[in-house]
Amino acid sequence: MSNIEGTPEQELRLLTMAKDHECSYLPDQSANSVFLDPNTPPSWYQYSQLSRVGFRRSGSHFYRPRCSHCDACKSCRILSHELNLTSKRFKRILRKASEFKASIVPATYSLEHYSLYESYINQRHKDGDMYPATQEQYRNFLISEYEFSYFLEIRDGEGLLIAATAVDLLDDGFSAIYTYFDGDYDKYSLGTLVVLLLTRLTKERGLPYVYLGYWVQNSPKMNYKAQFKPLEILDDEIWQALPEEN
Repeated sequence: MSNIEGTPEQELRLLTMAKDHECSYLPDQSANSVFLDPNTPPSWYQYSQLSRVGFRRSGSHFYRPRCSHCDACKSCRILSHELNLTSKRFKRILRKASEFKASIVPATYSLEHYSLYESYINQRHKDGDMYPATQEQYRNFLISEYEFSYFLEIRDGEGLLIAATAVDLLDDGFSAIYTYFDGDYDKYSLGTLVVLLLTRLTKERGLPYVYLGYWVQNSPKMNYKAQFKPLEILDDEIWQALPEEN
């Protein structure tokens, strides 16, 4: 991966969605967001700073939840140097995948990647707003010309792509955008595996954090994130440890 250059002085403009929309995490809730004007995208330095105050990227949109009646969405991040990769469960997952190859590649389009994504969405998310998958949707969501955007690929012993995570390289770690994988490899816990490998890669680069998006208490979709302890959440604009009972 090459060094990233940018200018931190660029002026940014924040916008708010005109109307609330259905919440993706909590039933019977509406949601809203503040996002950057797409005509003034942030530099890499600004994006890194924005990530530390709760912003995420989805395609060309940089946003942060801002709901008038709810603040359940908390940005969360793994402390890469403190996550115990030798715990009994994590060690078992890494050992089972020892013949797999993981690599970081640019976030460019390929039919191989799209086919895996399409299968993942159509098999596992038929009740979501991304179903049915299309190439246009995939390109707009995960293919990026930003020089900080990559895929973490996992291939099996025969070179078959079995999992991929879209990630952004920040000045203090990696931000995981979205993961898709082959359901035929469920016994390898690929969703957890990609996070473990990304954390190990982040640690090897001497960077402190892996940003995992938002953690939402009482949302079953978010429960898996609590296993990556110590996990920090951004609460009242302060990064603090997720309480043990969660």
